[in-house]
Amino acid sequence: MRAISRVFCLAAMLLFAGCSVLPPIIPPPEPSQNMAVVALLDQAHTQSSAGQWDSASASLERALRIEPRNPALWQELARVRLNQGQYRQAENLAAKSNALAGDNRRLRAENWRITGQARSQLGDLQGAQAAFERAEREN
Repeated sequence: MRAISRVFCLAAMLLFAGCSVLPPIIPPPEPSQNMAVVALLDQAHTQSSAGQWDSASASLERALRIEPRNPALWQELARVRLNQGQYRQAENLAAKSNALAGDNRRLRAENWRITGQARSQLGDLQGAQAAFERAEREN
C-alpha cells in the first residue's frame, strides 16, 4: 500500500511539473560584471518574457561566446530550451551548467529541477524523480 501511495504521489508531482514550465525558484546569481553580457542577459529575459524563445536563445548564445565558462548563462539557455520543448538539450545544458557551478548549491539545485522537468516531459519518470530528489539534496 505504501509503494502505491508513493507512486501516486510521484505521478501527481510529475503531472503537475509537466503541465507548465515553472519559473526558477531561486533567481540565478548575477552572471557577470561584463556589461555586454549583462545587456545580452537582460535582452534574453525580455525576449523570454515575450515568448520569443529563438531570439532569447540567440542572445544567450552570444553571451556565452563572451563568457563560455559562466554556469548561470548555461542555466538560462537550458531554461529557454525547456520552454522550446527541446528537452534533451535542456538536460544537457543543465548538466554543463552543473559542471561549471562549483560549490554554488542553489545553481546546481535549479539545474536539477530543470533536468527533472525535461525528463518528465520525455516520459522518464524514474529519471525525473531522481533529478527532483537531487535538487532537494542540493538545497
